[in-house]
Amino acid sequence: MEFKFEKLIIWQKAMDFGEEINVLSDKFPPKEIYNLSSQIRRAVDSIALNISEGSIGQSNPEFKKFMGYAIRSLAEVVTCLHKAKRRNYFSEEDFLKLYKFSYNLMNMMVAFTKKIN
Repeated sequence: MEFKFEKLIIWQKAMDFGEEINVLSDKFPPKEIYNLSSQIRRAVDSIALNISEGSIGQSNPEFKKFMGYAIRSLAEVVTCLHKAKRRNYFSEEDFLKLYKFSYNLMNMMVAFTKKIN
């Protein structure tokens, strides 16, 4: 048995991204536990959560609305990555890897949203 959103590559990638960000944010300093660590975790989790919630809806406009929320959450994650990079919480290599993943996921999500009628 499987929910239809579990078949979506964008949902699968969002789930993987969430786990990767969770591991990364564990390395942030303790002073960020209620700030940047919490913010980036909530934002990255929101991506997959909104994709799944929207897919259950009865109308395509509703699904598009939730995809918009997911896209905005991904933009928030990218901003958090920039903040963390500026604060030297991880390497340039880690940043570029996550930034590239974010960019590709964003393009996939936007393309998917455009195909929802």
